[in-house]
Amino acid sequence: MEYGYFFYVIMGFLSGSILFGRLIPMIFRGVDVQTESEDGNPGTFNAFACGGAFCGILVLLADLGKGAIPVALCARDLGMDSWMFALVMAAPVFGHAHSLFQKGHGGKAIAVSFGVLIGLLPLWRPLAALIFWYLLFVMVIPSRSNTRKSVYTFLAFAVTVMLTVPIRTVLAGCVLMSGIVIHKHCLKANAAYRRGEEWRLE
Repeated sequence: MEYGYFFYVIMGFLSGSILFGRLIPMIFRGVDVQTESEDGNPGTFNAFACGGAFCGILVLLADLGKGAIPVALCARDLGMDSWMFALVMAAPVFGHAHSLFQKGHGGKAIAVSFGVLIGLLPLWRPLAALIFWYLLFVMVIPSRSNTRKSVYTFLAFAVTVMLTVPIRTVLAGCVLMSGIVIHKHCLKANAAYRRGEEWRLE
């Protein structure tokens, strides 16, 4: 049965590696968000900004789906008891952040992280925790740095699931996801700094 988890790890990584945030605006609007957007991130926000509402909604649904589908199928077919399930959860997030099809380059992996947690339903606490902290840090607490907001969001999320989620394999998956997202945000911030652009975690 352990070998079955490898299938879903690979499935999740490959689906995560498809950067819909770049593909959909390019197909429907002829716009490359990596060159047209301010930060070059092939994600949902830039799909809305560069491609309009239609492209943004499509990208959001696609990014949620590529996280949710492998996790939901694996949970249904094999269950959540194996430690390999943590890797199944992390695979779409890692694929999005370090896309196989973009030579390791990718996005910040926020929407796909929400998708992974949707795939855990009816286990709702991890999703509720990320929604709570995301809304708090992104929409309520003022900060000039989007990087800081996202880093704090996923740090708080990781701590919350440690305190509230009793399934250790799911907890491990949430911590892995958080680590990937935080690391990716720091990489992008450092890259911006090397280009001479402003970088603040404040």
